[in-house]
Amino acid sequence: MPSQEIVLPEERLSWPRTIGFGVQHVVAMFGATFLVPLITGFPTSTTLLFSGVGTLLFLLITANRLPSYLGSSFAFIAPIGAATAAGGRGSALAGVIIVGVLLAIVGAIVHFSGTRWIDVLMPPIVSGAIVALIGFNLAPAARDNFAKSPGIALITLLAVILAAVLFKGFLGRLSIVIGVVVGYIAAVIAGEVKFDEVAKAPWVGLPEFTTPSFTLDHLPLYLAFLPVVLALIAENVGHIRGVGQLTKRDLSPLTGRALFADGVASILAGIGGGSPTTTYGENIGVMAATRVFSTAAYWVAGIAAILLGLSPKIGAVINTVPPGVLGGVTTALYGLIGIIGVRIWVENKVDFSLPKNQLTAGVALIMGIANFTLVSGDMQFTGIILGTVAAIVVYHVMSLIGRARGTESERLT
Repeated sequence: MPSQEIVLPEERLSWPRTIGFGVQHVVAMFGATFLVPLITGFPTSTTLLFSGVGTLLFLLITANRLPSYLGSSFAFIAPIGAATAAGGRGSALAGVIIVGVLLAIVGAIVHFSGTRWIDVLMPPIVSGAIVALIGFNLAPAARDNFAKSPGIALITLLAVILAAVLFKGFLGRLSIVIGVVVGYIAAVIAGEVKFDEVAKAPWVGLPEFTTPSFTLDHLPLYLAFLPVVLALIAENVGHIRGVGQLTKRDLSPLTGRALFADGVASILAGIGGGSPTTTYGENIGVMAATRVFSTAAYWVAGIAAILLGLSPKIGAVINTVPPGVLGGVTTALYGLIGIIGVRIWVENKVDFSLPKNQLTAGVALIMGIANFTLVSGDMQFTGIILGTVAAIVVYHVMSLIGRARGTESERLT
């Protein structure tokens, strides 16, 4: 094949090439996928197992027409942390399942009604603000881990930054993974890594499963998960548009199936104790670099993730990553999540000379970054949910009043 030829989703390469591309997708998703359980305290092996299962399920539901890997979603980190601290891991898993059910319902609605209503409810200024505030809201967590071992954290952060500019192509896209490896080696040399549990863990075995626990007493905790639904919608829609652009196809008819599949995958993860999932931009990067969109590579990646999840020793090695490494890598990673929201604004040419756009983004970001908290009886609403509501309400109220008064298009100097 010519080097510039696109391998379409339904096309197949030889098995050695397919396996090779599948391994690349495993490497691309691995760094971010195992970081989420490390940060939230979820079992790493369980997360890898359900990540692979979710990916295979996604391919089946989308009729093998939408290449995608379902890795751990960072949008859940803040509500999972709050729910785990207040009600244990079971309560956090209940919140994950609720989000999965809602996302699956949205997917079913979109499948039959189309995506127009999503564009109306969440135009780029709103969806970008929601994604950005979720990333920036996590800044204190990165700071806390960084402070536990500043030297190792700084080495890790510098490795991430330098890898992004020193390496070209595929390696350049793996700066997070490279940063973790460099930071981990530095931590081993500094004596901050203990391998006692690794020696005890078997090579093959079932991962740790945890059942969710539902109770009305934790309703305020569950409400904190609701903004994540909007973030997942934005991520999935963006993923589909990105793949569509790269393959020169209109994949929007698959949006409903994709949302439904991601919802079901998160439900399964929540039932078993794994991290919830989302479509991964890292793997879009691999497809863009290789121009191979064959879904067969994703079947290989999904099966590989399942096999990794069935190795407790690999999970034990991952669990030895020390706080300093996490602090360094999450300083970069949480910032990148926030910048994804900014990228949504840039790519959609959001006009920030308009007051409604300025205030929608400004109010939402301040509420998210400062983690505004509103308490009403037993209910507590934190920065992510307040910022999400603010983004939607401010934009639509200002648009409605602006149209009625004829001031909507007036700009600020």
